[in-house]
Amino acid sequence: MTATAPKIDTSAAAPARGAAITPDLLTVPRKLSEEGGVNLVGLTRPQLTAALIEAGTPEKQAKMRTNQVWQWLYHWGVRDFDAMTNLAKPFRAMLAEQFRISLPEIVSRQISTDGTRKYLVRIAGGHEVETVYIPEEDRGTLCVSSQVGCTLTCSFCHTGTQKLVRNLTPGEIVGQVMLVRDDLGEWPVPGTPRDETRLLSNIVLMGMGEPLYNFDAVRDAMKIAMDGEGIALSRRRITLSTSGVVPAIAKTAEEIGCQLAVSFHATTDEVRDKLVPINKRWNIETLLAALKEYPRLSNSERITFEYVMLKDVNDSDEDAHRLVELIRGIPAKINLIPFNEWPDAPYRRSSNNRIRAFADILYKAGYASPIRTPRGEDIMAACGQLKSATERGRKTRAQIAAETSEGEGAQ
Repeated sequence: MTATAPKIDTSAAAPARGAAITPDLLTVPRKLSEEGGVNLVGLTRPQLTAALIEAGTPEKQAKMRTNQVWQWLYHWGVRDFDAMTNLAKPFRAMLAEQFRISLPEIVSRQISTDGTRKYLVRIAGGHEVETVYIPEEDRGTLCVSSQVGCTLTCSFCHTGTQKLVRNLTPGEIVGQVMLVRDDLGEWPVPGTPRDETRLLSNIVLMGMGEPLYNFDAVRDAMKIAMDGEGIALSRRRITLSTSGVVPAIAKTAEEIGCQLAVSFHATTDEVRDKLVPINKRWNIETLLAALKEYPRLSNSERITFEYVMLKDVNDSDEDAHRLVELIRGIPAKINLIPFNEWPDAPYRRSSNNRIRAFADILYKAGYASPIRTPRGEDIMAACGQLKSATERGRKTRAQIAAETSEGEGAQ
């Protein structure tokens, strides 16, 4: 038996006033939160083992039981203890009594004309984050959020205009992956041939929030995603994007070992101080010194430098030449990102000709410099456009509490 995607109620599937009309805008009904028991989703293997022992599992059996439960949760996607058929009935009864399997809740799903899917996801306390799935011919990438809001106030980023509410838990982070696998129907079915082609093949921690300001939860969630007996994504298929939290960069290499991207966006401290204010704490020179060590520490091939193209701000030929000099000696590629505009944004997108000229300078210097194709712009799902509907609608705490019956959702 395998998990199936939640039933989606289309009765309320009307776009909000002023929203782009898209092929699909589906909303699930609000549900009461689940209560009682420790949530297994988001526990690391050692934590799961410890929880089972505390619940009465003999220590000699704990490792085996951990492996069995782990596979049901993360390989098969099963959410019902009774469906874990290789576990003895008394053990299943104990699990049902003392534990629960709770995920965040999909509130709405929008599908762009280009196939991009944006999910509004409710977590504990009624807070909401956005998760984006981007299908391509050779891969399917999930853009995952790590915080509700953000502390960094990057001036070109819509999320940066939303104040930080709280960090997500490991279960809320890996839960986004599980929810989207539900929606894509991608959990394997026991007893049937396994399809090695993955619809969700890559994870990028580029959604709402700064992942390195929620390091422990991000690390634990990605360890779960990389575990070979579960979701089993290679560390080379997971990319963590940081704005430049320098003290955590070496730690990321040592404890996660995934690919690294850095939101660079400027070639002088004067400009980067305005675009990415964290630069005032760790400037370009300090950041680059940390980045030079990352490929060696993590065994990564190269670092991705993300560079949003802003008209008359950071897009000159001089900027391109400075960028080449700054990253010299670092195995790197540069992703050039046409600015994705949002309401009242203070910047404009560089022209296509200007972006191509910038890319050509980088290419001639020996750097791969792909120009990112904007995806999901019609549903505000493109890079830099995410901002939770809770914040956009400026709901009060009382409204959120009323909608969620003052319950706590998945932990």
